[in-house]
Amino acid sequence: MTPVDVLFAGATGLVGAQALPVLLRRADAEGFRVFTVGRRPPLVTHDRLVALEWVAQAGAAGHRVSAELERHGARLGSFVCALGTTISQAGSREAFARVDHDLVVSLARAARGRGATQAVVVSSVGADAAASNFYLSVKGDMECSVLGLGFMRCDFLHPGLLLGQRDGPSRPAEWLGQRVFPMLRPLLRGGLRRYRAIDAAQVAAALAALVGRQAHGVFVHNNGAIEEIAQSHGHGSGNHHPE
Repeated sequence: MTPVDVLFAGATGLVGAQALPVLLRRADAEGFRVFTVGRRPPLVTHDRLVALEWVAQAGAAGHRVSAELERHGARLGSFVCALGTTISQAGSREAFARVDHDLVVSLARAARGRGATQAVVVSSVGADAAASNFYLSVKGDMECSVLGLGFMRCDFLHPGLLLGQRDGPSRPAEWLGQRVFPMLRPLLRGGLRRYRAIDAAQVAAALAALVGRQAHGVFVHNNGAIEEIAQSHGHGSGNHHPE
């Protein structure tokens, strides 16, 4: 059976940059290619890595990526997405939605058009189209839109606050949260566990591990599931968090 390729959106962010090397090791072993698209070119080079041209506008990005995938003869199996911004970084609610909804869906549609049957997307804990919180409602809308594209399997990762050193523009609220949330970890038990902060490296490991899963359906992975998947593939937490 011919190996199927992967389209990876957001491979240079906090999660994506750590997931890409893991995915490339799999690509070497299994014989598929990884096509990336994002704001910046990947920091790594690899024989099985193809960095596609980037167009910022959501609709244009989807069309350009689709054309580039066709030019390279891509036969996709999975769409992987770790794209994301914040309202403050984007500059407005509308600009935020253009990235976290419109751009994600546009690229997912392009991947589906090239044969992808699985979508693996980093979303957010609490994502819900009916949420009163704008950020969470956009994330929920995005998930609904991706589901509507007809993927046979959708994996949505719902991590809590991400812990890790981010390249690029600073996010003050995230910086503060990274210092406060680990101290709250012992208090977040039971159903509140999903709101704990989580190491970005674990999310990255789970993201890469989920690629190619065959069972059909919609799968939502909260912190506990993300940690279990990461640990089952040899990626434990980089820091000790007391229970």
